[in-house]
Amino acid sequence: MSDDGGIHIRDDRAAGRLAAYAGDEVVGRVEYFVLDEPARALVPVHTIVEPAHEGKGIAGSLARELYGIAGREGVAVAPLCPYVVKWAARHPDEAPAADPALMRAAEEWVTAHPGRF
Repeated sequence: MSDDGGIHIRDDRAAGRLAAYAGDEVVGRVEYFVLDEPARALVPVHTIVEPAHEGKGIAGSLARELYGIAGREGVAVAPLCPYVVKWAARHPDEAPAADPALMRAAEEWVTAHPGRF
């Protein structure tokens, strides 16, 4: 994915990272994991944009792409990241709400894996 500002977004599923690049430099990222039970879902935990690149829409582009990936894969997004939660609330047409049971399972997974995020 590329936006008009020359930012390219790449998904590194193995690392649990959706990264925004300006050239070869990582300028922002969403850290996430894949939940398998009770249903498959992408679970964003943190969104980080490098200070020199804040205010350029990078975090929003990352959130949009995460939901786009989930849509293409036919899975839900269970956002635990406060930024993604706010972004989803502002874009309900692009970010369907996750089932409450899925959200609880995502929260339980994070609790069971301390230090991961």
